[in-house]
Amino acid sequence: MSSDQDAFDVIVAGSGGGGLVAAFLAASRGLRTLVLEKTAQVGGTTAYSGAGLYFPGSAPIRRAGVEDDVEDARKYLRNLIDDPSREVLQDAYLDAGPRVIDELERDPWFSSFVYGPVPDYYPGHPGATAAGRTIFPPELPVAELGERAALVRGPIPTERFGVDQGPVLVGGRALIGRALSAFLETGHGSLELNTALDGLIVENGKVLGVEAIRDGERVTFRARRGVLLAAGGFERNAELRARYQPPLTGEWSDGAPGNTGDALRAGIAAGAATELLDEAWFVPGVVQPDGLPLFHTGTRGGIWVNGAGERFVNESRPYDQSGHEIVRLHATSGVSHIPAHWVFDQRQLDRDSFGGPPDQPVAPEWFSSGALKKADTLAELAALIDVPLDALRASIERFNSFAESGVDEDFHRGETPWDSMFRYVVGFPARPEQNYPAKPTSGWPNPLVIPIDTPPYYAATVLPSDLGTKGGLKTDEHARVLDTGGAPIGGLYATGNTAAAMSGHVYPGAGTPIGSSIAFGYLAVLDIAGS
Repeated sequence: MSSDQDAFDVIVAGSGGGGLVAAFLAASRGLRTLVLEKTAQVGGTTAYSGAGLYFPGSAPIRRAGVEDDVEDARKYLRNLIDDPSREVLQDAYLDAGPRVIDELERDPWFSSFVYGPVPDYYPGHPGATAAGRTIFPPELPVAELGERAALVRGPIPTERFGVDQGPVLVGGRALIGRALSAFLETGHGSLELNTALDGLIVENGKVLGVEAIRDGERVTFRARRGVLLAAGGFERNAELRARYQPPLTGEWSDGAPGNTGDALRAGIAAGAATELLDEAWFVPGVVQPDGLPLFHTGTRGGIWVNGAGERFVNESRPYDQSGHEIVRLHATSGVSHIPAHWVFDQRQLDRDSFGGPPDQPVAPEWFSSGALKKADTLAELAALIDVPLDALRASIERFNSFAESGVDEDFHRGETPWDSMFRYVVGFPARPEQNYPAKPTSGWPNPLVIPIDTPPYYAATVLPSDLGTKGGLKTDEHARVLDTGGAPIGGLYATGNTAAAMSGHVYPGAGTPIGSSIAFGYLAVLDIAGS
């Protein structure tokens, strides 16, 4: 075991956005800080993301000239989350967001964050805004990182499909690259890669360090002031998924491969309480040619049908809501919704492409793998996806009947600010500071409600995926981990998906997961540093 002379002040387990930013904030205060990363690269699930940060009232929003009252945001969260036990967490989060951005922007590596116009996900609730409250990190040329660029985890298209990453880091990779550089350049930061958390050192009820596995050997690191668990959720742990979230599987997740619940188990072993273990940041995932789903942000055309051939959701609603709806209906309706089927026609394919850049033909592997099915008639398509033809035809005919007026009488597709984004774009823009590029509307009143009547017909498979689990260790407003009696466990903190989410069962707006991770990591550092 390390001697006290060799001890660090702070140990952070995990190198996603919350962990790495917290490590920088600790090290910048002169605290000797160690980051443990289980894999060979830093970034975790944050590296896969757009790195939106839901920070109402923050400086980048004000700089963009957008009016945003934090009290409106508080009203929105109160009404939407509807959980008095989480109100203290909401208040801490709303207070921390603008403050941590102010501090980060004083460091040259973080430069200026930028506002992105992503509407709140629940527009009918008091305090919601169509302008949104999400900010993003600026892009970062690879050349500015130098050799450090190789330490940043690649995006999913690179890891799964070999897509070139390009010369510029955007979204989550830009945030991670900036945080890594800022952390290492404090002179007080150390990074251990390929080092997996395996337990906590607890003496007299206080956490004093960690046990880890490095190169197959057990090592220990002591912490004088605190340990911050920021190692993601348990989405890649088959046993825990089966226990808390059947029938979901880690193979369907968009969480980082190393997120197997190591920090969760370590916290529980130290006496921590847990919450929301049945929850995840659910999203719909469209199955790719490699047989696994990929996060699908929103749908412009076609419909989704269940195993009975019936449409069941507004396919363009915010992803967490449609992902939850698939899971809920599969469990309660008596009809299979796993898998669901995305049915569309040649008109949509010509307008929006599929699985690739616009105006390019669909890659052959989509068809050879069976990920995308094609049929000349609806009868053939129904047989291919094994749904009743009469029900499928009735679902399509009813949807088609809405096209003339543009009003989706069943699920109201295209009527919210969020839906309106998909009139013009497919997914989020790669660079949120740019305007959404215009897309043709085909001359229909509602470009999201266009008839499915131009053969051949197509079907893709939709599965419930997630951006990580959102249940975990119970924490207070200082990110201190609480024991089963409600008291803080000395020296132990948690943030990100290792902690139970501030937002409870809902997803208020773009950037809530990473925003929460950074906000509560910041609050942990303030408590550790006594500031």
